[in-house]
Amino acid sequence: MAYQHPLAYTLGLEGVALLRAFAGDYDRDFIEARISEVRRLLDSPALKGDGVTAAQVDTVDGYQVWSATYDEPGNGLFEIEEPIVREILGPLSPGVALDAACGTGRYTEYLAKQGYRVIGVDSSPDMLARARTRVPNAELRRGDLHQLPLPDDHVDVVVCALALTHLPDVAPAITEFARVLRPGGHLVITDVHHELVALGSVPRVRSADGDPGLLPAFGHRASDYLRVALPLGLQLRRCEEPRMSGDASKDMPGEIVTGPWDFWPWSLLGIVPAAAGAAWDGTPSQIIWHFQLAPSATMAAPPSSAS
Repeated sequence: MAYQHPLAYTLGLEGVALLRAFAGDYDRDFIEARISEVRRLLDSPALKGDGVTAAQVDTVDGYQVWSATYDEPGNGLFEIEEPIVREILGPLSPGVALDAACGTGRYTEYLAKQGYRVIGVDSSPDMLARARTRVPNAELRRGDLHQLPLPDDHVDVVVCALALTHLPDVAPAITEFARVLRPGGHLVITDVHHELVALGSVPRVRSADGDPGLLPAFGHRASDYLRVALPLGLQLRRCEEPRMSGDASKDMPGEIVTGPWDFWPWSLLGIVPAAAGAAWDGTPSQIIWHFQLAPSATMAAPPSSAS
């Protein structure tokens, strides 16, 4: 269970901003404004109420709810990630592609339009149902990342977008990606950056009864991926960490409005815009990997990235 309180989050942003100022990013006036703002937050009646207790829900149950709105505009990660992924995939020759954790078929559709024969795999029947509507000619299968329903050496490209954050250990999934790739094949992974997770970017859903729930969100470091990928013969071709931008010049608004829990933490950022701008500025939103499986790769058992 997670306990989330708007005062705790806004004070946390102030703390991150003050640490960045302590390191020399901001001046004395900024620091004094943050301290004054902390006092105001502590005295605010709007922030003295109870917080929200949210249970962790598994991805199948969570995406049953989220599937209804997943493709709606507003997911800022998509617009940051997609140009980079398409730049990586564009020069590759179409063949057989796996969209691992395909969701509603965002990349399944793109790959199909590029001439690939696409296989989409996802553990959520609700997301797969939407993918079937979106890409009716794709071969879609229900399955898990740790045991893909494909034979060895079967695909030329694997794409896995914004899914590994739900796993406590990336090793089983990356091992499976290497297993199903043909020698010389390409692996493209995008994932939520661990710094973004640390700033509270955790998917939230409500159950049918309206109870708050959080999907699993783990912050994986670059070493977690590389420790697994390199012994498997996955050679690094590119790594990107696109960064967020924030504006630390804005003053605190006169009225404090937290908004409903469903929109936290995003609705809380406006309560402390200067602190939020400092905390978020330069924070990577995602980590994007491009690996290529060596022509003569030998499968090895990689160490667990959870160690």
